[in-house]
Amino acid sequence: MSKNFNPENYKVKMLKTLESFKNDLSSLRTGRANPKMLDILKVDVYGQKMPINQLGTVSAPEPRLISIQVWDQNNVNLIDSAIRKSDLGINPQIDGQLIRLPVPSLTEERRTELKKIIKTLSEKGKVSTRNIRREANDEIKKEKKDKDMGEDEAKKFEEKIQELTDDQIKEIDNIAENKEKEIMKI
Repeated sequence: MSKNFNPENYKVKMLKTLESFKNDLSSLRTGRANPKMLDILKVDVYGQKMPINQLGTVSAPEPRLISIQVWDQNNVNLIDSAIRKSDLGINPQIDGQLIRLPVPSLTEERRTELKKIIKTLSEKGKVSTRNIRREANDEIKKEKKDKDMGEDEAKKFEEKIQELTDDQIKEIDNIAENKEKEIMKI
């Protein structure tokens, strides 16, 4: 009976990979306004780089508009310039301490570009998942070699890890497919 090997540890690692993939996807700009689009931006304030959501309240009051209620008047221009320098392709409109970001419709060219980015991100997620599977299988082989695990038990754990891997990859494919559909909606 194996004392050390626990497939749950690898399941947790795979779930973290999935969360990371979801976060990467949520920062992609689709046709709808999503406050998470700004998560990747950092603004140079108070001598350090800070995310916009720590400098004001970010919301999406309309499907094609993001608003940022900046808490400190001195940061308005800094946030404005950070957004303009980014590759989001959005021009901020300043109204006192409120910054409005009208999200333009996606062009066909940009949609195709985003689909490629989604494919790249999903492949990265799958590779991470497969690396976790390899790590688990290496641990199983080591325990089998050290006589800490029998043949039948090793086979059972390998099947369990493969099942976890297959489920994870299927989930990544589903999420990527849904994101592509969302992007292709006009």
